[in-house]
Amino acid sequence: MTDQPQAAAPGPGTGGLQVEPIRVLVVDDHALFRRGLQMVLEQEPDIEVVGEASDGSEAVQKAADTLPDIVLMDVRMPKRGGIDACTSIHETVPSTKIIMLTISDEEVDLYDAIKAGAMGYLLKEISIEEVASAIRAVHGGQSLISPSMASKLLTEFASMIKRTDDRQQVPTPRLTDREMEVLKLVAKGLNNRDIAKQLFISENTVKNHIRNILEKLQLHSRMEAVVYAVREKLLEIT
Repeated sequence: MTDQPQAAAPGPGTGGLQVEPIRVLVVDDHALFRRGLQMVLEQEPDIEVVGEASDGSEAVQKAADTLPDIVLMDVRMPKRGGIDACTSIHETVPSTKIIMLTISDEEVDLYDAIKAGAMGYLLKEISIEEVASAIRAVHGGQSLISPSMASKLLTEFASMIKRTDDRQQVPTPRLTDREMEVLKLVAKGLNNRDIAKQLFISENTVKNHIRNILEKLQLHSRMEAVVYAVREKLLEIT
């Protein structure tokens, strides 16, 4: 009898189709935390840890070598911090998405991480299961912030608006009515699928609108676009 090849188990949400695992680089200056996180993530069938680094400088080099889909990185590390490394990784490997996983609940770290292009900011108080879910969500195009940090981000939005009240405004790029609708739904935390359902358009059309928004505003991520829109009073926080 001829042995039949055994199909690999499909990952979550693949509909039975074999897909490439999400490639993750883990960056933290605590070796035990790195190793523990790596061991747990490697139990996930759709996630592959392709490397680890102990500081920002090593992270930039490892990202260039391994081309990860996601970098899971601490904010404050010796030699070179995560926020500075975030900027360099975006320049070196633009396709890589970065999630900050940190104990820092400082507003300045959160805002600087967003400006540097991070698509997620999570506190280490979350469970390991939530880390895996966050990796999948950010890989799918969502932006995530720990709930306890969300109110601090809104506070920063309000401060930004006040700081611009007395400043001469530069004309902002013109977004179409549909692009503004999409941006408002992004600001409410909806993912591409929910936006598509609400506007009765396809997910690909939503992705095209978001790409056009980022190009017009010369920004890197959905989260940056929301910050920009609030600062320029294109959106209102209620």
